[in-house]
Amino acid sequence: MKSFTVKICLASMLFSVFFYSGFAFPSEKEESQDLLSLSDAIKKALESNPRAKAASFQTDESDARITQARSGLLPQIYLNETYGRTTNPMWAFGTKLNQEKIAQSDFDPARLNDPDVMNNFITSVTLDWTLFDGGQTWISLKQAESESQASQLMLQRTREEIIAQTGMAYLGFLIAEENLNLIRQVLETAGSHSDMVRSRYENGFVVKSDLLRAQVRVSELEQELFSAESNLIVAKAMLCNAMGIPAGSPFRTSTRLEQGEEIEEPVEKWTKKALANRKDLKQLLTRELMAKEEIDKSLAGHLPTLHLVGNYEINSEDFSDTADNYMVGAMMKLNLFSGERISGKTKEARASLRRIQAIRQELELGIDIQVRQAFYHALSSRKRIKTSQESVVQAEENLRIVRKRYENGLYAIVSLLDAEAALKQARTGNLKALHDYNTASIQLALAAGTINEILQ
Repeated sequence: MKSFTVKICLASMLFSVFFYSGFAFPSEKEESQDLLSLSDAIKKALESNPRAKAASFQTDESDARITQARSGLLPQIYLNETYGRTTNPMWAFGTKLNQEKIAQSDFDPARLNDPDVMNNFITSVTLDWTLFDGGQTWISLKQAESESQASQLMLQRTREEIIAQTGMAYLGFLIAEENLNLIRQVLETAGSHSDMVRSRYENGFVVKSDLLRAQVRVSELEQELFSAESNLIVAKAMLCNAMGIPAGSPFRTSTRLEQGEEIEEPVEKWTKKALANRKDLKQLLTRELMAKEEIDKSLAGHLPTLHLVGNYEINSEDFSDTADNYMVGAMMKLNLFSGERISGKTKEARASLRRIQAIRQELELGIDIQVRQAFYHALSSRKRIKTSQESVVQAEENLRIVRKRYENGLYAIVSLLDAEAALKQARTGNLKALHDYNTASIQLALAAGTINEILQ
């Protein structure tokens, strides 16, 4: 047998289990319902699930921050419009000087000390271009790009989780439907047994207590039927929730579960695969790199910064006459004392790095546990499938023998009811084993970070 892969296991195990047959809730008509495969459910979930949408918008946010960070490498240009009205001697003289309206009479001490009201409109274009800041802007750009990569990884991990959530909800709906069908079959069998006991009682072959026991059994199964119907409605609502659609949406799914391909790869290989593929682990590694870059950026705060600055200005009293001027220069700044603000940022960045490294180590240990838990759960469920199938065959044969002997008056009614209950338990156990194996396989693929292969 060829080696197990997620693609074979999940695609064969899950897609092949779905043989379309109609199911309708009491209020729905089968003809009006759409067929829904697991692939359809997953595609719908990836389109409509709110978590998927939120993760997608988060990546858009991160991409926008790259643009913001890149702007730090470019000159910043501003257009300003200012209006001023003053009688301040110094500002009035300076305003008139900027408007290029100074005359000899303006130097009269009386006018200098008590100027007339001056109005001034200032239209200016200013420029500020950081030429050097110790690499802080470049590091911020690299961090923004890393943040975008981390968001993409988290989007992929979120989509994987939604695939798993939808797959398990789909399986939950299937087993709820299977269980309902099983209860109906058992109820039908119990009803036929009750009819047989009634006939034998009316002919005087059994006592009334046998009939009462058979009727009580039918009543108990009817109660189980009501519960199974409710469970099916709840399972459908959970599947709809995973797909991001209203709970009352009509659709039909398959009603059969199969065991699929057996897992053959050892657990160690699954663990190795998980450490190589898990998107959330890669995201933490990316954030660890960002934390290291944050340390470098904080240390760059001790270096000088160099800015190119410029200003072009137009002054006018009423826009009928204007005067313009410009200024171009360079400015260097070096922080001599920050009150330990810069060193405090460095300490914070180093602590953040150690925190992220600790979280990564915790996740690596958690991944190992997740893989082993899903692997051994799948292994035990696989073994239970075989034994439960044998139990169903044995229980069916036992019920046939006991019923025959009861009809011949060799066994009491309690033996017939016990055999009937044993068959129901065996079939229920088989359904649960099939469901548990499929669920564990999905969880194993999710833990290994390879669940996307289900769509390939």
